[in-house]
Amino acid sequence: MPLPLETLRQRLVAAWRQRAVSLKALSFAAVGLVNTAVDAAVFFLLLGFVTPSLIVANVSSWLVAVTGSYVMNSLTTFARESGRELTLKAYVGFAVSQLAGLLFMVLFGTFVAYTIFLKLVRDWGAPRAGLFSFVSPVVALLLGFLVYGEPLTWREIVGGAITLVAAAIALAPRTTAVPPDA
Repeated sequence: MPLPLETLRQRLVAAWRQRAVSLKALSFAAVGLVNTAVDAAVFFLLLGFVTPSLIVANVSSWLVAVTGSYVMNSLTTFARESGRELTLKAYVGFAVSQLAGLLFMVLFGTFVAYTIFLKLVRDWGAPRAGLFSFVSPVVALLLGFLVYGEPLTWREIVGGAITLVAAAIALAPRTTAVPPDA
């Protein structure tokens, strides 16, 4: 593993053992749950009482949720790093990073992935194209092993192999037996 990744991995493992990362993860998850509820509540309130526009309600609720996430994470999860100070510069940086993440997920996680999947459905049919969803966990295991040095157990290796063999069998061209002339 390259030295920067190994160093990062060692630091993360040490922090995890000290419980700092696990506590931050729990705090971050709690803020995420609260923001999901706030986002949904604002969205439905706006849609029900203020505007019939899905776009206006969605963008408005997203802005409220991003702002809430910045405030709550600055004051709780990342209080040490932020000094519990809310600044316009930090908020703009946070909002821009959230927008960049949203755009990335829309472009690659939705448009590109959906386009590839629909082309597979068109060219191969839905049953064969759907088999590729079984390959994703195997790819994730391999990336975790190669990039982050996560250990692979024999169960994961055998399970991944079974998954790949099953997908290969299902994707193999089918031959039909030709009955002998009678």
